[in-house]
Amino acid sequence: MVASNAVRIVSVDSPDLVPPLTGAIAALLQRLVSGGAALGWVDPPTEAEVAQLLGETADAVVTGDAALLVAEVDGQPAGFAYWRRYTRPTHRPHADVEKVAVDPRWQGLGIGRRLLQRLIRAAAESHVEVLTLDLRGDNERAAGLYESLGFERYGLLERFVAVGERRYDKLFYALDLRQRSTDG
Repeated sequence: MVASNAVRIVSVDSPDLVPPLTGAIAALLQRLVSGGAALGWVDPPTEAEVAQLLGETADAVVTGDAALLVAEVDGQPAGFAYWRRYTRPTHRPHADVEKVAVDPRWQGLGIGRRLLQRLIRAAAESHVEVLTLDLRGDNERAAGLYESLGFERYGLLERFVAVGERRYDKLFYALDLRQRSTDG
């Protein structure tokens, strides 16, 4: 068991920080996707795909259009999460949490919660008005986490997510940060 203070959340705020993380994050995602995790891939992503994803997200961090966080345990990546601002001009005030992933070896220790709390704080500091996310309908654990942090479900597409012949519902959630700034 790892004490929560042994978990360090690091902001990846420069593209220069991506190359040393790529291999470990790719391995983490490969383990999760191979185990059936609902992260948007049917087959585990290659290291090159992960490098591109992290690089593009880190570039967006520099312009204030994203936040990218890595959770470390004993100096090794144990999870990562990020949001990206919407690109459509009428949606620019808002952002989408695109990935929250925690290595199976470190799940259940509150790492996902800590990553999300920091993402929410970064979104508020970046003047994001509404933070959205979506998830596969069978991911009850993630839905419970999101709801516990104030996200509210606003929609569902039945049998939308295709994994081979299987179909899953897609759930949509939002956290209105404008309400938080006026409530608090």
